[in-house]
Amino acid sequence: MDKQRTAVYPGTFDPITNGHLDILRRACDLFDGVTVCIARNPSKEPMFRIDDRFAMISEALDEVGLDGRVQVETFDGLIVDYADSLGAIALIRGLRAVSDFEFEFQMALMNRHLNSRLHTVYLMPKDEHTYLSSSIVKNVARHGGDIRPFVPSGVARRLMAAYGHTLGE
Repeated sequence: MDKQRTAVYPGTFDPITNGHLDILRRACDLFDGVTVCIARNPSKEPMFRIDDRFAMISEALDEVGLDGRVQVETFDGLIVDYADSLGAIALIRGLRAVSDFEFEFQMALMNRHLNSRLHTVYLMPKDEHTYLSSSIVKNVARHGGDIRPFVPSGVARRLMAAYGHTLGE
């Protein structure tokens, strides 16, 4: 009997970017199933409500053809406990630059301490996405810049509308 190898890709995803989607595609190549887990992180003040982020991710998955391969869920609490409840064997984390590594390494060590059965898998995005972050995309949108190359179309529409801008043609 084949055992399903599943992973969890946790994050705030405020909003999801093409870099996140690139990491997600790579995770789908490695695992039988991937669950995107949207965090309710009390230390962050997201721009979008959790149900809006859920809708944007679901729409983006449909747009890029991953809707049948990826689940989207929300969670509270420790990600290691949530991943364990889903039967996941790994947490997916994206690394854009060396500067990301120190924080991610500390988090992975703590997660390993909390649940030694759960592995952390680091994936790097394509070169064209290494500079992308939700914060940078929001800043460009805030100033009316063209964010279409950086986020799925539904995200671009919602983000520009949130700042009172429309998408240019």
